[in-house]
Amino acid sequence: MNEIAGRRRVTVHDVARVAGVSLATVDRVLNGRPGVRAATVEKVEAAIAEIGFHRDLSASLLARARDIGVTFVIPDGSNAFMASLAEAIERWTAPALSDRVHIQILRVKALDGAALARALDGLDAKICDCAVIVAGEDPAVLAAVDAASRRDIAVLTLVSDLPGSQRRHFIGIDNVAAGRTAASLLGRFLPHGGKVALIAGSLHLRDHSDRLAGFHAALAAEFPAVTVVGPLEGHDEASQTESIVAALLVEHPDLAGLYNLGAGNTGLVKALDNSGRAGAIRVIAHELTAATRQGLVGGAIDVVLDQNPDGEIRQAIAAARALALGGNGLSGNAPIEIGIFLRDNLR
Repeated sequence: MNEIAGRRRVTVHDVARVAGVSLATVDRVLNGRPGVRAATVEKVEAAIAEIGFHRDLSASLLARARDIGVTFVIPDGSNAFMASLAEAIERWTAPALSDRVHIQILRVKALDGAALARALDGLDAKICDCAVIVAGEDPAVLAAVDAASRRDIAVLTLVSDLPGSQRRHFIGIDNVAAGRTAASLLGRFLPHGGKVALIAGSLHLRDHSDRLAGFHAALAAEFPAVTVVGPLEGHDEASQTESIVAALLVEHPDLAGLYNLGAGNTGLVKALDNSGRAGAIRVIAHELTAATRQGLVGGAIDVVLDQNPDGEIRQAIAAARALALGGNGLSGNAPIEIGIFLRDNLR
C-alpha cells in the first residue's frame, strides 16, 4: 500500500504535492478542463495512480446547490432501436431521482445534424450538467459539442462516437469488433465462399463506418473467398431497406449472405419473405427488436448482434452523474458487451 494512503485519506493536496503542480492545475485535470499541457496531465494522472486518490462523489453531491441535470438527445423516427433507448431512459428516470439526477429526453430528426446541433446549442448550463447524444460526424454537430463543452456542459456520446470532438466519453459496444464478429460468422456460414451484400444506415455514423471497417478487415484476413457487394445506405428506414434488399435479390440471384449494419430490419425481413428466399441466404443484423426477433423466429435472420439498451442507459446516467460531480465518468463502469442471439437462445 502507498505510504500516504496507508496513513490517512488521500486528498487533492497530496496529488498536487506528488505531481509538483498547483491545486488549480489538479482541479483542471480532475474536471477535464482545457488549458493544461499533456505532459502535466500525465504527471497528475501518474500521481493519482501512485497514491490511490479517489474523489468522494457523495460528499460532492451533498455540497451541490442544485440537483444534477442530464439531457438525452435521441433520434426520432422509425428506428426501433432508438425507440428502445428512449424506453430505457423512461424506465430509469424515476430511479435516478434518488441520486438527485433529473433526466429529460429530446427527440430530434434522425440523421439531421443541424437539428441535433440546434438541440445542443439550446441547452442551458444552469440546469443541464451533461448531454448524452447519438450523433453522426456532421461539422455542425462537432461544433455544437465543442461549444457545449465550453459552456461547462459535459457531452457523452452513446452508440456512435465522435472522437474528433470534445466529448468526454463514449458509451457503447466496440463497433469494429462487432463488424469483425459479423464477418467471422458469415465466413463460417459460407465455408466455400460466396457473395455477401452490405447495407448501412449511413456511413456518416461512426458506429456504422467502424462496423464496416471491422467487417472488411476480418474478411480479408480470414475469408478471402467471400466477395462483397456494397455497402448501400438505407438510412435506417424500413421502406428504403426493403427496396434495397429487393433490388439486391433480383440483381444478384447468387447472393449467399447479407449483413445489415444498421436498422430498417422490418423492411429487410419483408423483402426476404416476399422473395421466397428467406432462410436460403445467411443474414446477420443488429439489435434485438420486434423485427429482428420475428426474423430469427421465422428463419429470415440467422444472427442478431445486440448492445443492450437498458445497460447503455444505466451506464450513461452513472457516467453523467460522476462527471457532474467532478469524478471520472467511466469509473466502475463495465464495458458494453456484444450480445449474440440466434433463434435458439432468444430471451
